[in-house]
Amino acid sequence: MEKCKKVYVGMSADMIHPGHLNIIREASKLGSVTVGVLTDAAIASYKRLPYLDYEQRAEIVKSIKGVDSVIPQETLDYVPNLEKLRPDYVVHGDDWIDGVQSNTRKRVIKCLLEWGGKVVDIAYTKGFSSTAMNERIKEIGTTPEIRQKRLRRLINAKPIVRILESHNGLTGLIAENASVIINGVKHEFDGMWSSSLTDSTSKGKPDIEAVDLTTRLHDLNDTLECTTKPVIFDGDTGGKVEHFVFTVRTLERLGISAIIIEDKIGLKQNSLFGTDAVQTQDSIESFCHKIRSGKNAQVTDSFMIIARIESLIAGKSMEDALERAAAYVKAGADGVMIHSKDKSGMDIKNFCTCFRKIDSTTPIVAVPTTYNQFTESELASWGINVVIYANHMLRSAYPAMLDCAKSILTHERSLEASNDYCMPIKEILELIPGTKALKR
Repeated sequence: MEKCKKVYVGMSADMIHPGHLNIIREASKLGSVTVGVLTDAAIASYKRLPYLDYEQRAEIVKSIKGVDSVIPQETLDYVPNLEKLRPDYVVHGDDWIDGVQSNTRKRVIKCLLEWGGKVVDIAYTKGFSSTAMNERIKEIGTTPEIRQKRLRRLINAKPIVRILESHNGLTGLIAENASVIINGVKHEFDGMWSSSLTDSTSKGKPDIEAVDLTTRLHDLNDTLECTTKPVIFDGDTGGKVEHFVFTVRTLERLGISAIIIEDKIGLKQNSLFGTDAVQTQDSIESFCHKIRSGKNAQVTDSFMIIARIESLIAGKSMEDALERAAAYVKAGADGVMIHSKDKSGMDIKNFCTCFRKIDSTTPIVAVPTTYNQFTESELASWGINVVIYANHMLRSAYPAMLDCAKSILTHERSLEASNDYCMPIKEILELIPGTKALKR
């Protein structure tokens, strides 16, 4: 071994297995090994956030025999670290010769040519699959503490966090597992929105806080049992201050990541009615008191209280919305949600632009139900950190079920409905964990 030679190994190191150890062992035969551990942001740019955060993963790698130093790798691209270290060798498993990582390998080879460095491809260790290990961990589930912390990690790691409405265990499984591959990158939802609107509507009740907290949490538990992703809870107005503090502690115990409360008082009316319904805003002083009380009541540092600003819904000025946003953040809000029923979306963009001039760090949450023509990239460019698709699971389910029911009535049998509107019964059985057919 020539310790004067420098060797670089890049890895996410979320789940260390014998394949990783073999790569490090082979790398240490070539020289002094520096491992670039990918940061949360680097990993989240192409797949799901790792289970362990960067500090935890770096600490594990430091303890592995053969590793001489550990540094962060901020992007999927090796080049920035390679230009700093100028290693003699870059060692990687040979699984990157083909597939989505092949372009990364080509960039590494081109960079190393500048000083005569070399790529060393180590034969992939058979029998170990990170993807399969991830699936096994998902089957095991998660803990309230781990789930709760993930939202803050996602906000810090991703340009925009993608949240999907869920109102039962089945929709939770969709939010948990739905994904598409675009240009070699996996796109999936980052978490779930527990909506009071869809909770109420799915029970055939109006969206006026008619479903009490105990009932909502009982139903939410169905989702928590079969998912691992973070949950944001729709807290409506938060209720009385004296009750809100208990709501915060209850949500914390369940592992909920955040609650969003709106600065309105009186009988709750859905915001999308705008000025067509009575929309009475709370005073700034009173709502700030509610925020402070909630923050004082919480036990963990990771739980978030997000203030929803209804000024634009109530027909008030942009100045009022910005004044409230600044006051709510000063009172301790961990984020602000700005809402509007304007289909142009320009009032939301204007708010974000103005708010970012006075506050560059507080997360902004948006619910683009009416201004849905904008992509996530566009919303992120405005300064938005979290986008919530707030009611789409329920809204898409209703017409499909209605068409299915009408088909049965029309044909006096279920053949057409089964063929046109229903997934095979075997697929739905296999969708639910624990219900796959047992082999004899």
